[in-house]
Amino acid sequence: ALAGLVACNPGLRLLQGHRVVLRADLEAIRGRVALLSGGGSGHEPAHAGETLTATAADQLPPAQLRSPRPSPQDTSERAFGTLLIVKNYTGDRLNFGLALERARAEGADVQMVVVGDDSAFTALKKAGRRGLCGTILIHKVHIFPRRAGTLGLSLSPCSVPGSKPTFRLADDEMELGLGEDLPPPCPQPMPWQGLSGPRGSHSAPYPAGASVVLVVNNLGGLSCLELGIVAGAAVRHLESRGIYIARALVGSFMTALEMAGVSLTLMLVDEELVKLIAVAWPNLAAAPATSRRQEVPAPKEGPGTAQHETSTGPGAARGQLGPERGERVCSTLLDMQDKLNELDRAAGDGDCGHTHARAARAIQEWVRARPRPPPAAPAQLLSSLADLLLEKMGGSSGVV
Repeated sequence: ALAGLVACNPGLRLLQGHRVVLRADLEAIRGRVALLSGGGSGHEPAHAGETLTATAADQLPPAQLRSPRPSPQDTSERAFGTLLIVKNYTGDRLNFGLALERARAEGADVQMVVVGDDSAFTALKKAGRRGLCGTILIHKVHIFPRRAGTLGLSLSPCSVPGSKPTFRLADDEMELGLGEDLPPPCPQPMPWQGLSGPRGSHSAPYPAGASVVLVVNNLGGLSCLELGIVAGAAVRHLESRGIYIARALVGSFMTALEMAGVSLTLMLVDEELVKLIAVAWPNLAAAPATSRRQEVPAPKEGPGTAQHETSTGPGAARGQLGPERGERVCSTLLDMQDKLNELDRAAGDGDCGHTHARAARAIQEWVRARPRPPPAAPAQLLSSLADLLLEKMGGSSGVV
Protein backbone atom coordinates (compact mmCIF):
# COMPACT_ATOMS: atom_id res chain seq x y z
CA ALA A 1 0.00 0.00 0.00
CA LEU A 2 2.82 2.42 0.82
CA ALA A 3 4.56 1.65 -2.47
CA GLY A 4 1.34 2.45 -4.34
CA LEU A 5 0.85 5.67 -2.40
CA VAL A 6 4.37 6.87 -3.17
CA ALA A 7 4.18 5.74 -6.81
CA CYS A 8 1.12 7.93 -7.39
CA ASN A 9 2.29 10.96 -5.39
CA PRO A 10 5.41 12.72 -6.70
CA GLY A 11 5.80 14.66 -3.46
CA LEU A 12 6.42 11.53 -1.37
CA ARG A 13 9.32 9.12 -0.85
CA LEU A 14 9.78 5.83 0.99
CA LEU A 15 12.59 5.51 3.51
CA GLN A 16 14.62 2.58 2.18
CA GLY A 17 14.31 -0.52 4.33
CA HIS A 18 11.53 0.93 6.49
CA ARG A 19 7.78 1.41 6.28
CA VAL A 20 8.14 5.18 6.52
CA VAL A 21 6.79 7.82 4.12
CA LEU A 22 8.71 11.09 3.82
CA ARG A 23 8.18 14.35 2.02
CA ALA A 24 10.32 14.56 -1.10
CA ASP A 25 11.37 18.14 -0.33
CA LEU A 26 12.88 17.57 3.11
CA GLU A 27 16.14 19.27 2.16
CA ALA A 28 14.27 22.39 1.02
CA ILE A 29 12.40 22.71 4.31
CA ARG A 30 15.26 21.71 6.62
CA GLY A 31 15.43 23.92 9.68
CA ARG A 32 11.71 23.69 10.41
CA VAL A 33 10.14 21.55 13.11
CA ALA A 34 9.50 18.01 11.84
CA LEU A 35 6.15 16.35 12.49
CA LEU A 36 6.01 12.57 12.99
CA SER A 37 2.87 10.51 13.32
CA GLY A 38 1.73 7.00 12.57
CA GLY A 39 -0.19 3.93 13.61
CA GLY A 40 -1.28 0.52 12.44
CA SER A 41 -2.21 -0.20 8.84
CA GLY A 42 -5.84 -0.81 7.99
CA HIS A 43 -6.75 2.79 8.81
CA GLU A 44 -5.74 4.25 5.44
CA PRO A 45 -5.44 6.96 4.32
CA ALA A 46 -4.30 7.64 7.89
CA HIS A 47 -1.55 8.25 8.43
CA ALA A 48 0.72 8.08 5.41
CA GLY A 49 -1.88 9.65 3.13
CA GLU A 50 -1.70 12.84 5.18
CA THR A 51 2.03 13.39 4.81
CA LEU A 52 1.67 16.30 2.39
CA THR A 53 -1.73 17.64 3.36
CA ALA A 54 -0.80 17.74 7.02
CA THR A 55 2.69 19.11 6.27
CA ALA A 56 4.00 16.20 8.30
CA ALA A 57 7.52 15.07 7.58
CA ASP A 58 6.99 11.38 8.25
CA GLN A 59 4.11 8.93 8.67
CA LEU A 60 4.60 5.41 9.90
CA PRO A 61 2.06 2.62 9.21
CA PRO A 62 3.10 -1.01 9.79
CA ALA A 63 1.01 -4.20 10.02
CA GLN A 64 -2.78 -4.16 10.14
CA LEU A 65 -4.25 -2.51 13.23
CA ARG A 66 -0.98 -2.63 15.14
CA SER A 67 1.25 0.11 16.50
CA PRO A 68 4.55 1.12 14.84
CA ARG A 69 7.91 -0.04 16.09
CA PRO A 70 10.23 2.75 17.22
CA SER A 71 13.24 2.31 14.91
CA PRO A 72 11.90 4.36 11.94
CA GLN A 73 11.16 7.25 14.27
CA ASP A 74 14.79 7.16 15.38
CA THR A 75 15.97 7.61 11.80
CA SER A 76 13.71 10.61 11.27
CA GLU A 77 14.26 12.57 14.48
CA ARG A 78 17.23 14.53 13.15
CA ALA A 79 15.57 17.87 12.44
CA PHE A 80 15.61 21.35 13.98
CA GLY A 81 13.05 19.99 16.42
CA THR A 82 10.52 17.18 16.30
CA LEU A 83 6.89 16.92 17.36
CA LEU A 84 5.42 13.43 17.70
CA ILE A 85 1.64 13.32 17.19
CA VAL A 86 0.45 10.11 18.86
CA LYS A 87 -3.01 8.63 19.32
CA ASN A 88 -3.87 7.57 22.85
CA TYR A 89 -3.44 3.80 22.55
CA THR A 90 -1.10 1.63 24.58
CA GLY A 91 0.96 0.36 21.65
CA ASP A 92 1.27 3.78 20.04
CA ARG A 93 2.36 5.44 23.27
CA LEU A 94 4.87 2.70 24.11
CA ASN A 95 6.50 2.67 20.68
CA PHE A 96 6.64 6.40 20.16
CA GLY A 97 7.60 6.91 23.80
CA LEU A 98 10.58 4.58 23.39
CA ALA A 99 11.65 6.46 20.25
CA LEU A 100 11.32 9.77 22.11
CA GLU A 101 13.54 8.59 24.97
CA ARG A 102 16.16 7.26 22.55
CA ALA A 103 16.21 10.52 20.59
CA ARG A 104 16.45 12.66 23.72
CA ALA A 105 19.32 10.52 24.96
CA GLU A 106 21.16 11.51 21.77
CA GLY A 107 20.47 15.21 22.41
CA ALA A 108 17.54 15.67 20.01
CA ASP A 109 14.82 18.20 20.83
CA VAL A 110 11.69 16.05 20.72
CA GLN A 111 8.23 16.68 22.16
CA MET A 112 5.13 14.49 22.06
CA VAL A 113 1.44 15.37 22.02
CA VAL A 114 -1.06 12.58 22.74
CA VAL A 115 -4.43 12.93 21.01
CA GLY A 116 -7.52 11.78 22.90
CA ASP A 117 -10.68 12.99 21.14
CA ASP A 118 -13.02 10.07 21.91
CA SER A 119 -16.40 11.34 23.14
CA ALA A 120 -18.06 7.96 23.68
CA PHE A 121 -17.63 7.83 27.45
CA THR A 122 -19.04 10.19 30.05
CA ALA A 123 -16.74 8.78 32.76
CA LEU A 124 -13.07 8.62 31.80
CA LYS A 125 -11.04 5.49 32.46
CA LYS A 126 -7.47 5.57 33.76
CA ALA A 127 -6.07 5.41 30.24
CA GLY A 128 -8.03 8.51 29.20
CA ARG A 129 -9.84 9.13 25.93
CA ARG A 130 -8.82 7.17 22.85
CA GLY A 131 -7.33 8.87 19.80
CA LEU A 132 -9.68 8.81 16.81
CA CYS A 133 -10.33 10.77 13.61
CA GLY A 134 -9.76 14.10 15.35
CA THR A 135 -6.07 13.27 15.00
CA ILE A 136 -6.17 14.32 11.34
CA LEU A 137 -7.16 17.84 12.40
CA ILE A 138 -4.29 17.94 14.87
CA HIS A 139 -1.97 17.05 11.97
CA LYS A 140 -3.20 20.19 10.24
CA VAL A 141 -3.25 22.75 13.05
CA HIS A 142 -0.62 21.26 15.41
CA ILE A 143 -2.40 22.30 18.61
CA PHE A 144 -3.16 20.43 21.79
CA PRO A 145 -6.43 18.62 21.01
CA ARG A 146 -8.66 19.91 23.81
CA ARG A 147 -11.06 21.40 21.28
CA ALA A 148 -11.90 18.20 19.37
CA GLY A 149 -14.36 15.39 20.01
CA THR A 150 -15.20 12.26 17.98
CA LEU A 151 -17.92 9.61 18.16
CA GLY A 152 -17.91 6.46 16.02
CA LEU A 153 -20.79 4.22 14.94
CA SER A 154 -20.70 0.95 13.01
CA LEU A 155 -23.24 -1.47 11.56
CA SER A 156 -20.68 -4.23 10.91
CA PRO A 157 -17.26 -5.39 12.13
CA CYS A 158 -14.06 -5.51 10.12
CA SER A 159 -11.75 -8.45 9.51
CA VAL A 160 -7.97 -8.41 9.73
CA PRO A 161 -6.82 -10.14 6.50
CA GLY A 162 -6.81 -13.88 7.05
CA SER A 163 -8.92 -13.69 10.21
CA LYS A 164 -12.56 -13.92 11.19
CA PRO A 165 -14.61 -10.76 11.95
CA THR A 166 -13.44 -9.01 15.11
CA PHE A 167 -16.94 -9.10 16.64
CA ARG A 168 -20.54 -9.85 15.68
CA LEU A 169 -23.66 -7.69 15.56
CA ALA A 170 -27.28 -8.70 15.10
CA ASP A 171 -29.31 -7.14 12.29
CA ASP A 172 -30.97 -4.71 14.71
CA GLU A 173 -27.78 -3.77 16.58
CA MET A 174 -24.94 -1.36 16.00
CA GLU A 175 -21.65 -0.55 17.70
CA LEU A 176 -21.70 2.93 19.22
CA GLY A 177 -18.52 4.53 20.51
CA LEU A 178 -16.04 2.10 18.96
CA GLY A 179 -12.34 2.93 18.94
CA GLU A 180 -9.77 2.81 16.15
CA ASP A 181 -8.26 -0.45 17.42
CA LEU A 182 -11.62 -2.18 17.80
CA PRO A 183 -12.17 -2.97 21.51
CA PRO A 184 -14.92 -5.41 22.53
CA PRO A 185 -18.25 -4.10 21.23
CA CYS A 186 -21.10 -2.71 23.29
CA PRO A 187 -23.95 -3.54 20.89
CA GLN A 188 -27.07 -1.42 21.24
CA PRO A 189 -30.46 -1.39 19.52
CA MET A 190 -30.55 1.14 16.69
CA PRO A 191 -31.26 4.48 18.43
CA TRP A 192 -32.64 6.27 15.38
CA GLN A 193 -34.80 8.56 17.51
CA GLY A 194 -31.89 9.43 19.79
CA LEU A 195 -29.63 10.22 16.85
CA SER A 196 -32.21 12.37 15.08
CA GLY A 197 -33.62 14.03 18.19
CA PRO A 198 -32.45 17.41 19.50
CA ARG A 199 -30.83 16.15 22.70
CA GLY A 200 -29.39 12.68 22.28
CA SER A 201 -27.07 11.32 24.99
CA HIS A 202 -24.12 11.85 22.64
CA SER A 203 -25.09 15.31 21.40
CA ALA A 204 -22.25 17.70 20.73
CA PRO A 205 -21.35 19.69 23.90
CA TYR A 206 -21.04 22.97 22.01
CA PRO A 207 -23.22 26.01 22.77
CA ALA A 208 -25.33 27.90 20.26
CA GLY A 209 -23.18 30.32 18.29
CA ALA A 210 -20.08 28.11 18.45
CA SER A 211 -17.97 27.84 15.28
CA VAL A 212 -16.83 24.30 14.43
CA VAL A 213 -15.19 22.15 11.79
CA LEU A 214 -17.21 19.00 11.08
CA VAL A 215 -15.53 15.81 9.84
CA VAL A 216 -17.81 13.06 8.53
CA ASN A 217 -15.44 10.11 8.26
CA ASN A 218 -16.15 6.87 6.40
CA LEU A 219 -14.87 3.94 8.46
CA GLY A 220 -14.26 2.00 5.26
CA GLY A 221 -17.39 0.24 4.01
CA LEU A 222 -19.98 2.98 3.44
CA SER A 223 -20.99 4.05 -0.05
CA CYS A 224 -20.79 7.72 -1.04
CA LEU A 225 -24.60 7.71 -1.05
CA GLU A 226 -24.77 6.61 2.60
CA LEU A 227 -22.00 8.99 3.62
CA GLY A 228 -23.91 11.89 2.07
CA ILE A 229 -27.04 10.96 4.01
CA VAL A 230 -25.12 10.98 7.30
CA ALA A 231 -23.39 14.26 6.43
CA GLY A 232 -26.69 15.94 5.60
CA ALA A 233 -28.26 14.75 8.86
CA ALA A 234 -25.26 15.98 10.87
CA VAL A 235 -25.36 19.44 9.26
CA ARG A 236 -29.11 19.79 9.85
CA HIS A 237 -28.76 18.72 13.47
CA LEU A 238 -25.94 21.16 14.22
CA GLU A 239 -27.65 24.06 12.48
CA SER A 240 -30.87 23.36 14.39
CA ARG A 241 -28.87 23.95 17.58
CA GLY A 242 -27.44 27.23 16.34
CA ILE A 243 -23.91 25.88 15.73
CA TYR A 244 -22.01 27.49 12.85
CA ILE A 245 -20.16 25.00 10.61
CA ALA A 246 -17.09 26.86 9.37
CA ARG A 247 -15.85 23.88 7.34
CA ALA A 248 -17.27 20.42 6.61
CA LEU A 249 -14.92 17.62 5.52
CA VAL A 250 -16.60 14.48 4.15
CA GLY A 251 -14.73 11.37 3.04
CA SER A 252 -12.42 8.57 4.18
CA PHE A 253 -9.80 9.97 6.54
CA MET A 254 -9.26 7.26 9.19
CA THR A 255 -10.81 3.90 8.36
CA ALA A 256 -11.02 0.38 9.82
CA LEU A 257 -10.58 -1.86 6.77
CA GLU A 258 -14.06 -2.76 5.40
CA MET A 259 -16.13 -1.69 8.42
CA ALA A 260 -19.52 -0.25 7.45
CA GLY A 261 -19.61 2.72 9.76
CA VAL A 262 -19.00 6.41 10.24
CA SER A 263 -17.45 8.72 12.80
CA LEU A 264 -18.35 12.34 13.41
CA THR A 265 -15.71 14.78 14.64
CA LEU A 266 -16.25 18.36 15.79
CA MET A 267 -13.51 20.85 16.58
CA LEU A 268 -14.06 24.33 17.98
CA VAL A 269 -12.27 26.84 15.75
CA ASP A 270 -11.59 30.53 15.34
CA GLU A 271 -10.60 32.39 12.17
CA GLU A 272 -6.92 31.45 12.45
CA LEU A 273 -7.60 27.73 12.88
CA VAL A 274 -10.04 27.73 9.96
CA LYS A 275 -7.30 29.13 7.72
CA LEU A 276 -4.92 26.34 8.75
CA ILE A 277 -7.48 23.61 8.13
CA ALA A 278 -8.68 25.06 4.81
CA VAL A 279 -5.26 25.37 3.16
CA ALA A 280 -4.50 22.79 0.43
CA TRP A 281 -6.79 20.03 1.63
CA PRO A 282 -7.40 17.95 -0.36
CA ASN A 283 -4.90 18.77 -3.09
CA LEU A 284 -2.74 17.04 -5.69
CA ALA A 285 0.89 17.72 -6.46
CA ALA A 286 1.40 19.36 -9.86
CA ALA A 287 4.07 16.90 -11.02
CA PRO A 288 4.16 13.67 -13.06
CA ALA A 289 4.15 10.33 -11.27
CA THR A 290 6.54 8.55 -13.67
CA SER A 291 10.31 8.78 -14.12
CA ARG A 292 11.25 9.71 -10.60
CA ARG A 293 12.98 8.16 -7.62
CA GLN A 294 10.52 6.65 -5.13
CA GLU A 295 12.91 5.71 -2.32
CA VAL A 296 15.52 7.58 -0.32
CA PRO A 297 18.35 5.79 1.52
CA ALA A 298 17.98 5.30 5.25
CA PRO A 299 20.69 6.61 7.60
CA LYS A 300 23.40 4.03 8.22
CA GLU A 301 23.35 2.15 11.50
CA GLY A 302 26.13 2.80 13.98
CA PRO A 303 28.74 0.15 14.82
CA GLY A 304 27.12 -0.78 18.14
CA THR A 305 24.81 -3.50 16.80
CA ALA A 306 27.51 -5.63 15.20
CA GLN A 307 29.80 -5.31 18.22
CA HIS A 308 27.36 -6.47 20.84
CA GLU A 309 26.49 -9.59 18.86
CA THR A 310 30.05 -10.84 18.55
CA SER A 311 31.27 -10.15 22.08
CA THR A 312 31.27 -12.74 24.83
CA GLY A 313 30.20 -12.51 28.43
CA PRO A 314 29.25 -14.40 31.60
CA GLY A 315 26.95 -17.33 31.02
CA ALA A 316 27.78 -17.66 27.34
CA ALA A 317 28.06 -21.43 27.37
CA ARG A 318 24.82 -22.14 29.24
CA GLY A 319 22.93 -19.32 27.51
CA GLN A 320 23.28 -20.77 24.03
CA LEU A 321 20.02 -20.81 22.08
CA GLY A 322 20.14 -24.32 20.69
CA PRO A 323 18.52 -24.78 17.27
CA GLU A 324 16.09 -27.39 18.61
CA ARG A 325 15.00 -25.26 21.58
CA GLY A 326 14.47 -22.12 19.53
CA GLU A 327 12.65 -24.01 16.80
CA ARG A 328 10.27 -25.57 19.35
CA VAL A 329 9.35 -22.13 20.71
CA CYS A 330 8.74 -20.74 17.24
CA SER A 331 6.78 -23.80 16.11
CA THR A 332 4.56 -23.60 19.18
CA LEU A 333 3.74 -19.95 18.47
CA LEU A 334 2.91 -20.79 14.86
CA ASP A 335 0.69 -23.71 15.93
CA MET A 336 -1.14 -21.45 18.42
CA GLN A 337 -1.83 -18.70 15.88
CA ASP A 338 -5.55 -19.39 15.42
CA LYS A 339 -6.12 -19.99 19.13
CA LEU A 340 -4.45 -16.70 20.08
CA ASN A 341 -6.50 -14.87 17.45
CA GLU A 342 -9.67 -16.41 18.87
CA LEU A 343 -8.79 -15.32 22.41
CA ASP A 344 -7.89 -11.83 21.21
CA ARG A 345 -11.22 -11.38 19.44
CA ALA A 346 -12.86 -11.38 22.88
CA ALA A 347 -10.61 -8.61 24.18
CA GLY A 348 -9.07 -6.73 21.26
CA ASP A 349 -8.73 -6.65 17.50
CA GLY A 350 -8.26 -10.38 16.89
CA ASP A 351 -4.72 -10.46 15.56
CA CYS A 352 -2.62 -11.53 18.56
CA GLY A 353 -1.88 -14.84 16.84
CA HIS A 354 -0.79 -13.08 13.64
CA THR A 355 1.51 -10.81 15.64
CA HIS A 356 3.26 -13.66 17.46
CA ALA A 357 3.43 -15.77 14.30
CA ARG A 358 5.16 -12.84 12.60
CA ALA A 359 7.65 -12.80 15.48
CA ALA A 360 8.24 -16.55 15.23
CA ARG A 361 8.89 -16.41 11.48
CA ALA A 362 11.22 -13.45 11.95
CA ILE A 363 13.27 -15.40 14.50
CA GLN A 364 13.41 -18.46 12.24
CA GLU A 365 14.58 -16.38 9.28
CA TRP A 366 17.10 -14.52 11.47
CA VAL A 367 18.65 -17.80 12.67
CA ARG A 368 18.79 -19.29 9.15
CA ALA A 369 20.24 -16.16 7.55
CA ARG A 370 23.06 -15.65 10.06
CA PRO A 371 26.57 -16.63 8.92
CA ARG A 372 27.36 -17.72 12.50
CA PRO A 373 25.30 -19.01 15.47
CA PRO A 374 23.26 -16.53 17.54
CA PRO A 375 25.08 -14.73 20.40
CA ALA A 376 25.94 -17.12 23.21
CA ALA A 377 25.65 -14.86 26.28
CA PRO A 378 22.03 -14.41 27.47
CA ALA A 379 22.25 -10.60 27.64
CA GLN A 380 23.60 -10.35 24.09
CA LEU A 381 21.09 -12.87 22.76
CA LEU A 382 18.12 -11.09 24.35
CA SER A 383 19.36 -7.71 23.13
CA SER A 384 19.60 -9.01 19.56
CA LEU A 385 16.14 -10.60 19.76
CA ALA A 386 14.71 -7.38 21.21
CA ASP A 387 16.02 -5.37 18.26
CA LEU A 388 14.67 -7.97 15.84
CA LEU A 389 11.17 -8.00 17.36
CA LEU A 390 10.99 -4.21 17.55
CA GLU A 391 11.61 -4.19 13.80
CA LYS A 392 9.50 -7.17 12.73
CA MET A 393 6.78 -7.79 15.33
CA GLY A 394 5.12 -4.41 15.88
CA GLY A 395 2.25 -3.58 18.21
CA SER A 396 2.27 -3.46 21.99
CA SER A 397 3.81 -6.95 22.12
CA GLY A 398 6.79 -5.94 20.01
CA VAL A 399 7.81 -3.01 22.17
CA VAL A 400 7.17 -4.88 25.44
